[in-house]
Amino acid sequence: MKTFLTDSLNKIEKEGLSRTLRLLESAPDSVVITDRKRVIQFSSNNYLGLANHPVLKQAAREALEEYGLGSGASRLIAGNFELYERLERRLAKFKGTEAALVFPSGYQTNIGAISTLMGPGDIIFSDALNHASIIDGCRLSGARVVIYPHRDLNSLKKIIQQSPEAPKKLIVTDSVFSMDGTLAPLPGLAALAKSFGCWLMVDEAHATGIFGRKGAGTAEHFGLEEKIDIQMGTFSKAFGSLGGYIAGSHCLINFFINSCRNIIYTTGLPPAVLSANQAAIDLVEKNSELREQLWERVKFFRNELNRIGFDTLQSETQIIPILTREPSLTMKFSRYLFEKGILAQGIRPPTVAEGLCRIRVSIMATHSWKDISYGLKILEEAGKTFGII
Repeated sequence: MKTFLTDSLNKIEKEGLSRTLRLLESAPDSVVITDRKRVIQFSSNNYLGLANHPVLKQAAREALEEYGLGSGASRLIAGNFELYERLERRLAKFKGTEAALVFPSGYQTNIGAISTLMGPGDIIFSDALNHASIIDGCRLSGARVVIYPHRDLNSLKKIIQQSPEAPKKLIVTDSVFSMDGTLAPLPGLAALAKSFGCWLMVDEAHATGIFGRKGAGTAEHFGLEEKIDIQMGTFSKAFGSLGGYIAGSHCLINFFINSCRNIIYTTGLPPAVLSANQAAIDLVEKNSELREQLWERVKFFRNELNRIGFDTLQSETQIIPILTREPSLTMKFSRYLFEKGILAQGIRPPTVAEGLCRIRVSIMATHSWKDISYGLKILEEAGKTFGII
């Protein structure tokens, strides 16, 4: 075994794809301490800065005092706290659906939902840039998986037309793509799903809290709540906490409670997390100021990067890639930023395709304008140093 492991690690190192864990030594704010260094955080999914928000921390403290630390069992055995019921009712109202079901994590939600709904003989149509959890859920299902070109509705239509009949057909997509910052063409996808009798599942992980009048995601943004069969999302991004969810019909939720192994055979979330999640929904829905702050910063930052000469691909969201192409150069670029007080991670295969390495920048509502300006200054400096611009 040791030879296999060593050889594998040497190969990864040689290809410039070695990864290490960076130690975070402070709360996950817009400025953090990591590796004993104070840096501006441009790599977090904590888009609204709620992970250290006093309202969420107070909700967690109160639940901890009343209910204790852990749930003690799976939800179907003895771990279904009343906090789950409150949270799921609140979530369904927020998402504009009949019901909702909370899972331990976003990854578990996708692999569980897809592999439970779909099986051998069924067909899944999956966007080429969908998240790994969607890809893994498709593989686990045993269904036939057809990959369609990223956001290409014309190609998808032809693929569906040419596909054989199947008991169940599913179109699945991220709504905000986590490495490109692009938006899925949800109105077109909903129309195709209706025309060809497909279910539509949308992963709102990076959209919930960010898009929509009250922050409910792109389904709300496009007015498609009733046309999307399965709304998936997480509490671990803009909501600043932990957990995943499915929102949809009562029948769908009851089916998962009875059939989904990722609900049946896993311990429930801690009470403090459940309470913090409900507080996050309340805070996001009632307070649009954080979203407004975020979008103001996002638009300025992206426009400035484009003006400087960076290729930010087709980003439309708070996730802004800076194309660097080659792995070794990408990591040199990222290390240069870190030395100058900027934490922005390099993204390499297999997360992105060969030749499309990038620095993934994500903006937070709580970034100060001083930090935004400094970040742009150092990125321009690094871009010139490494011949990117």
